[in-house]
Amino acid sequence: MTTPLDIYSLIGFFGTACIIGAYAYLTLAERANPFLLHGTNLTGAALLTVSLVVHTNWPSLVLEGFWAAIAITGLIKAVQARRTDGTGEPVEVEER
Repeated sequence: MTTPLDIYSLIGFFGTACIIGAYAYLTLAERANPFLLHGTNLTGAALLTVSLVVHTNWPSLVLEGFWAAIAITGLIKAVQARRTDGTGEPVEVEER
């Protein structure tokens, strides 16, 4: 059985591109901006979730839930780091 290439599949492909792009950015950037990194990952997880709700694949849907939770945690840490800096300048959080 094949799944049709519909709008939900296209949304999922865009989500995949976001996650792959974020990983490439993390790998290639000298100092990754945590807001860009985690925001792109969260966007990718959300878009893939839209696709997976229509074309259900439970293991992948669970994975996207964890992916989103990790991205949200990263964004919260980045906001906390920015707040404690005191200079008003964005604080770069080094990712591993």
